Amino acid sequence: MMLAGDVGGTKTLLSFFEIRDDQLVELKRKKYASNDYESLEIILTDFLSDVNGKIESAAFGVPGPVIDGKAKPTNLKWSLDAKKISSQFNIPIVNFLNDLSAAAFAVPYLTKTEIIEIKKGSEKLLSERFTVIAPGTGLGEAFLICENGKKIVLSSEGGHSDFAPTNEMEAELFKYLNKKFGRVSYERIISGSGLPNVFDFLVDCKYGVPENKTLERMKTEDRAVVISEMALNKNDKVCEDALEIFVSVLGAHSSNCVLTNLTTGGVYLGGGIPFKILPMLQGKIFLNSFLNKGRLSSLIEATPIYLINNNNAALIGAAWYAVNSKK
Repeated sequence: MMLAGDVGGTKTLLSFFEIRDDQLVELKRKKYASNDYESLEIILTDFLSDVNGKIESAAFGVPGPVIDGKAKPTNLKWSLDAKKISSQFNIPIVNFLNDLSAAAFAVPYLTKTEIIEIKKGSEKLLSERFTVIAPGTGLGEAFLICENGKKIVLSSEGGHSDFAPTNEMEAELFKYLNKKFGRVSYERIISGSGLPNVFDFLVDCKYGVPENKTLERMKTEDRAVVISEMALNKNDKVCEDALEIFVSVLGAHSSNCVLTNLTTGGVYLGGGIPFKILPMLQGKIFLNSFLNKGRLSSLIEATPIYLINNNNAALIGAAWYAVNSKK
């Protein structure tokens, strides 16, 4: 029997399960409002109060970096320590891993109903190396390498790497954001906080005039949501242009990730934004930008792209990480 968790600033999801015929069988699941509790230990005490039997291992996906089994989750006052959890709850093996790393670990276990194919790949260059890139509030990235029967997940802060323009418009965008922020990372563009930056660039640099309805909605609604909805409904040309730049940069950066770690097994898109803009990801702008890699375009052409269609991917990944940590 094993324990898995997806710890977030808003909610913490816990699952108690066992393995039967090489499949996860969930015995109990419960969701907690994270900010209602002073620590993960208090939540675990409640969750495990009616659990009978010894837990062999546990794994938790958490927002932010994990160093030596310790973490301070983003937007939470908690301090997490795997050794303390292990000792307090008598669990021999306890691991914390970045939540996107947990989602990456889930990739080999996702079923056909849990992914949406955006681009087919080639069997000739198919590998067991995968990229997960997740534009949400920020830009998360992680990699999974499966070799010799082992699964190695590589955490990453690549969303904070330097943005590289690929055309004149993006070069102008870079200059605008560089003047505003002093440095331009990919997260400044391809994230929930980044899309409004692109919109502001187009407006401030006189590339278009937004509709009054857009500006009115932005007074009370999330700006990124307004931009994407107005763009997809073709109700505002400036929003359409902003979203086109967004998906173009996302396509280019996604294939950069493939080249960096030769993850020709596939790019898996997660986070809150991709599902909402799926029609744009299935269009020419995203795919052409993804494929535009010059002399190494053949590697990129061979790489499939999928959208993760399961909000519990991090929990699934944490569960399988707990299973694999016993081996």
